[in-house]
Amino acid sequence: MKSVLVVSHPLIEHSMTVLRDKQTRADEFRRHADIVAKLLLIEAAKDLTTGKLTIDTPLAPFDGQSLKSRVIVVPILRAGISMLSAAYELLPSIAVGFVGLVRDEKTAIADKYYEKIPKINSDDNIFVVDPMLATGGSMDEALNIVKAGGAKKITVVTIVCAPEGLERVAKNHPDVPIITAAVDEKLDSKAYIVPGLGDFGDRYFGTE
Repeated sequence: MKSVLVVSHPLIEHSMTVLRDKQTRADEFRRHADIVAKLLLIEAAKDLTTGKLTIDTPLAPFDGQSLKSRVIVVPILRAGISMLSAAYELLPSIAVGFVGLVRDEKTAIADKYYEKIPKINSDDNIFVVDPMLATGGSMDEALNIVKAGGAKKITVVTIVCAPEGLERVAKNHPDVPIITAAVDEKLDSKAYIVPGLGDFGDRYFGTE
């Protein structure tokens, strides 16, 4: 799919192996999840605009660049919160919106229970983040929400994808690029990603 970018980097490959290992403790899981999220967000930020900024170095004046783009990060609750710390480290001035979607374990259909999105300007850069893109139902609904709020420049940032979820998002939102660390084999009968890494939220927040 043209809209999907799988980021290749030795640090991502190493951290993804740690994340997939069922023996990895929660503290190590969080550390490596933050590494992967940061590298993916750096890729997502490649198209942000800058403007000229003249400063004084200790020795001479210098014409540098300063970020001009306004960025809004929208995590899909609950697991999407795990990617916020990386976003704040890279872009401390971001605005943050939240979309709460819960998946029915029997039907795999996402149901919205919370929405709080800041005012969106047409030139704002929106990063919708969720570490797992499985069926694509939650991401599809989250993208509908931010588009209804006026978003024009949207990027999805996710850590692991299933082909089924990618297909759904690409079909319904062909204008939205997806940046990910891995596209896995398939969904199982319970709509979990295989080989995947289990329940990301439980492993990150230590609630297994």
